[in-house]
Amino acid sequence: MKEFPDIRLPIGDGVESFIDFLAANFQAFFDFIFVLTSSSIKGLESALIAIPWWVLIIVVILLGWYFTKLSSGILFGFFMFLVGSFDLWPETMTTISIVLISVILSLAIGIPFGVLMAFNNILSVVMRPILDAMQTMPTFVYLIPVIFFFPLGNVPAVIATIIYAMPPVMRLTELAIRNVDKEVVESAQSFGSSTMQMLTKVQLPQALPTIMAGVNQTTMMALAMAVVGSMVGAQGLGERVLYAINRIDISLGFEAGISIVFLAIIIDRITGGIADRLQKQRGNAA
Repeated sequence: MKEFPDIRLPIGDGVESFIDFLAANFQAFFDFIFVLTSSSIKGLESALIAIPWWVLIIVVILLGWYFTKLSSGILFGFFMFLVGSFDLWPETMTTISIVLISVILSLAIGIPFGVLMAFNNILSVVMRPILDAMQTMPTFVYLIPVIFFFPLGNVPAVIATIIYAMPPVMRLTELAIRNVDKEVVESAQSFGSSTMQMLTKVQLPQALPTIMAGVNQTTMMALAMAVVGSMVGAQGLGERVLYAINRIDISLGFEAGISIVFLAIIIDRITGGIADRLQKQRGNAA
């Protein structure tokens, strides 16, 4: 009675069969996703590398100044200069490209889904455990099925990053829409606003600061996947960290790791500044 009975529920086998079915019957769709995502990453990466380093640093300083304060902007620019001094500038541009594409796709899918969840309680109930699984599942597990669908490289890393980073923006979009002041909604309804007008002109503007907090969290989680993605061939700073681990190269590992930290600080402060600015505008409007 102390030992667990010899009962096995082959749920994992079912998931494997489902992945095999998708790979066998929808390969053309996955090939299209691969070409589209791969070309987007390469195009953005080429554009970033084509920009002179000093121009990009000035842009970072100006963004930091505008959305936070001048001293922060100068500090962000110094961080970028340090990254360049580590001889990791091309790898940094690759990481920024992968993160940006991942975040754009996460937002393009996550925000509409969050809106639908706010208006449909059944969808919300169904999606919550799925989002819990997406956030708590060990990130390495995502890499197993995506390498069935895509060749090794940046694309499977982007897909795994989207799965991991999308839940925060979906949850916060739903929460933000649900928490819009009911008096404001009723006022818009009394003026004869349609559902779409109420969503686009009342609820989304009111919910924007909270949605921006979700954008911030999604971006940070996408950056956190930089090293994990390198295990399926993603290039950039994560690849350098993985290379340093394999060679026990402390110097390279520290420089690549601290470069990811610098990017995280810059992105977090700037997106946080955007959210604060929207919050202030909302407060002034109220």
